[in-house]
Amino acid sequence: MFSWRKKQFKAESKRLLEMMINSIYTQREIFLRELISNASDAIDKIYYKALTDDSLTFNKEDYYVKITADKASRTLTIADTGIGMTKEDLENNLGVIAKSGSLAFKSENEAKDGHNIIGQFGVGFYSAFMVADVVTVTSRALGSDEAYKWESEGADGYTITPAEKDSVGTEIVLKIKENTEDDQYDEYLEEYRLRAIIKKYSDFIRYPIKMDVKTQRPKADAENEFEEVQEEQTINSMVPIWRKNKGELTDEDYVNFYNEKRYGFDKPLKHIHVKADGAVVYNAILFIPENTPFDYYTKEYEKGLELYSNGVLIMDKCGDLLPDYFSFVKGMVDSEDLSLNISREMLQHDRQLTLIAKNIKNKVKSALQGMMKDERENYEKFFASFGRGLKFGVYNDYGMNKEDLQDLLLFTSSKEKKLVSLDEYVSRMPEDQKYIYYASGDSIDRIEKLPQTEMVLDNGYEILYFTDDVDEFAIKMLMKYKEKEFKSVSSGDLGIDSEADKQENEAEESDNKELFEAMGSLLAGKVKSVKASKRLKSHPVCLSTEGEVSIEMEKILKAMPNGQDIQADKVLEINTNHEVFQSLKALQADQDKLKLYTNLLYNQALLIEGLPIADPVEFTNDICKIMV
Repeated sequence: MFSWRKKQFKAESKRLLEMMINSIYTQREIFLRELISNASDAIDKIYYKALTDDSLTFNKEDYYVKITADKASRTLTIADTGIGMTKEDLENNLGVIAKSGSLAFKSENEAKDGHNIIGQFGVGFYSAFMVADVVTVTSRALGSDEAYKWESEGADGYTITPAEKDSVGTEIVLKIKENTEDDQYDEYLEEYRLRAIIKKYSDFIRYPIKMDVKTQRPKADAENEFEEVQEEQTINSMVPIWRKNKGELTDEDYVNFYNEKRYGFDKPLKHIHVKADGAVVYNAILFIPENTPFDYYTKEYEKGLELYSNGVLIMDKCGDLLPDYFSFVKGMVDSEDLSLNISREMLQHDRQLTLIAKNIKNKVKSALQGMMKDERENYEKFFASFGRGLKFGVYNDYGMNKEDLQDLLLFTSSKEKKLVSLDEYVSRMPEDQKYIYYASGDSIDRIEKLPQTEMVLDNGYEILYFTDDVDEFAIKMLMKYKEKEFKSVSSGDLGIDSEADKQENEAEESDNKELFEAMGSLLAGKVKSVKASKRLKSHPVCLSTEGEVSIEMEKILKAMPNGQDIQADKVLEINTNHEVFQSLKALQADQDKLKLYTNLLYNQALLIEGLPIADPVEFTNDICKIMV
């Protein structure tokens, strides 16, 4: 005799259900993804049986999932034509939470032909209670004439009773909760909302997900008039682009996918289609965008790729799949090999995830190197948008990633007045050139006017122009490229002077030691020393630096929110071949005039570097003194 008595969930199952309804899932809309995935699994089970049972014929056109919303009765129905459940199945799979029929079936039937059972945890079904007061499951198993109904109002328990059902399969009816002040449950009865959830999470379920949708069509008996009708439509795409052969896809197909997924409002510069079958199996489609998202260089920007497990969306943005310096990459990854947590919303950090992330990093790097070589115009567009992030990636994490990024960097060249790579620079260095020279400033125009560049350029050496605030920090971390060290044109020793030049310079220093020491005393606390310069040709004065902190780095650090008071060790260099120097020597005995000229030269050097003058009024008064 059949028992009608309400059965209680086991104690541990009851606690799990209460916890799951309240905390396991972060978004209520997930319930539909879970129920559709279970329905897909039920159809897959028939497919597997048909592989070994000659009496079964699997005709894919006969299998589907149907979603029906009824606002009047506040019910949402998810029906499938899958394998169905017996009374024992209902008892075992729905009466014991976290016991998964799909998982057991999967262990007995290895996946073939790309069909993989999705449900592995046995809790997804109960996500329905997040939106429903009552859940009713009516099911008829394959090969059985009997049907049964499982019904529950949640943690209080469930009943199983005989039922009528004409065909094999399962029908789940959710009695949607009433709205509250904080929650609008009506949305799960709205056609547009259901369509959106299906497209977001279940677009690539391999069987049709059908709905009766309202549409407009021309009236048969009236011209230019339309009537509203309901017709059954398939909502999901079913076959994802990443499972298609690359040979049958065009560039337009990839661009359309980029637009459909709303990865950006631009047209991607490049796509990368990955089919990996090695230590970890996954498919991926990655995009290199052209334009920078409006919030890209802010804390609000969230990196990550869409993550699918067997065609079902698990995460909107999986940040673990991309290093920070490649956070501009858009796209998706689909894998069967992921270790998911109980809610299928988060990943366990495991070997598979690490392998996929490493492979993606290498694929992106390789694609960017290919763009630089073969699609230079596109690469320079990309670099204009995202190059600053690559430079920061060199500097960040104590230079841990510099080997991955150094060949992707571009800087404006003094020789070509266009962007060049470090490899291009080094490959054309004269044999006698010891260093990779660079100059830093707010703009290329300003850098080109720096007095410090004269000597380097006169020797026929190329200079890289650094205009991004992160440039010099990145290069300091890089230290050298292909055994060539980087050298600022403002460094104390440029490595250019011949032995004769050095001897001449030492003689100049010795002859004018008293003058330079007097000027140094007048500028005490402002410069480390005053000395004769051999780098200057036409300019009377400039600032150079000693130590690791340059003048540009000092400016950047001082401009930061925390206002780091870090000073560069400045040296005031005087052009001993300039007319001004002759005036200085003539004024050496006149302490007042020497102070006047020293301050003027120092403030002039500050202005050249774009540094603020401590007392602009005093500076203008000093100028007036030499005009009268």
